[in-house]
Amino acid sequence: MKKHTKTIIALIIGVTILIGGVWIINERRYPNVPAFNNHFTRKFLNKDKKVDDGFYEFESKTGQYTMWFPEEYQIIHKDASDYVKDYTYYEFLKAANNSHDGYKGYIDIELSEKKTNKEKIYVEGLFKNRFHINDPQKLQTDTTKIYYDSAYIYFKGTDKRVITDFNKRTPSTYAGYIADKNSEQVIEFYFDSTEQLSEKSAEEREEWIIKILKSITFKIE
Repeated sequence: MKKHTKTIIALIIGVTILIGGVWIINERRYPNVPAFNNHFTRKFLNKDKKVDDGFYEFESKTGQYTMWFPEEYQIIHKDASDYVKDYTYYEFLKAANNSHDGYKGYIDIELSEKKTNKEKIYVEGLFKNRFHINDPQKLQTDTTKIYYDSAYIYFKGTDKRVITDFNKRTPSTYAGYIADKNSEQVIEFYFDSTEQLSEKSAEEREEWIIKILKSITFKIE
């Protein structure tokens, strides 16, 4: 009986070691960066496609777009409201990072469909509400129209204060509206950070934001 018990214990230990070994091997297949250290985030990423320094290819679970995803960010998935998908028409996700200095950065991405002939109304509404401006900056790629801008935002009591003079404060928040030229698909992009940057660092962050915005590519049906 004792011999039989020892055999069972040895078998359990052997199986545990084998499973652990397979798990370690599988984990080593992924890049050792925060995005791939999060099991939910890695479901969206192509581990074999590092598209640029600090970015991996992200593909929406709707199958409707791809983009560059920063390797230091992780998609938040604590409850059902953090990530939402409605078939191929709608998707919302929020991602966050923790810097070594304790600063937080947040990215919100929302895919939806909006009437092309009302684009001006949507764009003006977004940037007027966010930054109190009507004419955001504009970019284009071969397949998308991009509207974006930034500001430093804070609240004094319940009053929202927006500073667009970067000689006074560098931006803390960015917004982007990316419209597909070939469909009614639109992505609204938001970035917020708790970190106050120098002018040079703020310029580098804006370049980083623009890289992400220009990387968004809608899938052609």
